[in-house]
Amino acid sequence: MAGFDRRDFLKGSAAAAGLGILGGAVGMPYIARAAGPLTVGVLIPGSKSDKGWMESGYDGLKAAEAKFGGKIKVQFIENVKFGDMEQVLVALAGKNQMVIGVGGQTQGSVFKVAPRFSKVKFAIVGGNKDAAKPANVSSYDVRQAEIGFVAGAAAAMLSKNGAVSYVGGLEIPAIVNTGKEFGNGAKYINPAIKYFENYTGDFDDVAKSKEATLAAIAQGADVHYHILNLGLRGMEQAAREKNTKIIGSYTNRCGTDPLYIAYSITGVGFQVEYAIEQAVAGTWAPEFKPFGLAMGPKASDIAICGGLLKPDQLAKLEAIKKDILAGTIKVLEA
Repeated sequence: MAGFDRRDFLKGSAAAAGLGILGGAVGMPYIARAAGPLTVGVLIPGSKSDKGWMESGYDGLKAAEAKFGGKIKVQFIENVKFGDMEQVLVALAGKNQMVIGVGGQTQGSVFKVAPRFSKVKFAIVGGNKDAAKPANVSSYDVRQAEIGFVAGAAAAMLSKNGAVSYVGGLEIPAIVNTGKEFGNGAKYINPAIKYFENYTGDFDDVAKSKEATLAAIAQGADVHYHILNLGLRGMEQAAREKNTKIIGSYTNRCGTDPLYIAYSITGVGFQVEYAIEQAVAGTWAPEFKPFGLAMGPKASDIAICGGLLKPDQLAKLEAIKKDILAGTIKVLEA
């Protein structure tokens, strides 16, 4: 698996384009590739080591590579700014049979680029349902709000102070809805619980996420939840300083850091692996597909670390998941 940072990749791609070796670039026909491994290009907007969404996507990429071995050949580019996404996607599509955008923030750029490469398969992890979706694009909905409700219920059970908090990055529907459902889940268990919600405007701003978490702690919050990328480090700093705890997002990493008492699993990596698996099997389809509790524990679940909840509490969480699936508990769309 070849990995690149945005700057190095763009420099190399510009040089390659100048030499005329980027098949399928803008205004150029798609070039058929010889039989061999499936070539996959992956755009990771943030850092693959963020303990969050991006790292979960990268983990799925590694899992697919381990699973399929020589059947696939993968390159990924991380730390891609919004303004560079279209250029990076064009370069990836010129070299690969499948291109995956790890994050809903890639959707606009994918929609622009995909029609230029009609024979390339595109997939968006965290994509929204949109009638404008090109015919060669799959969008996978993470359904974070759904598991956010369950995480809120767990937080209420784990809180000693009867106060919990949530910090999101961009104040957009998917992130806001997750925060609202986290609060609803906490109140489902404890109607009197105090709930504090904040948005930093940036998934990677460490200082702002620390400030938001400290503000919640000052009002009594002792369990925190998030939709952050590198900004999570600010929440970690605040929690360590004030001896509070975090429910992590995306991937179960129980046992790796005592600061974390639970994790919500949102299947980001699972969706990356799913897209590649479908392409390898020849069953990939350009679809909108919701991933959530209905897809099983790899796609959506809650993991409680270190036996911190009693059997009856764990049973209550299972009952909540079943009620969400049955529609008895209604949650917002992600």
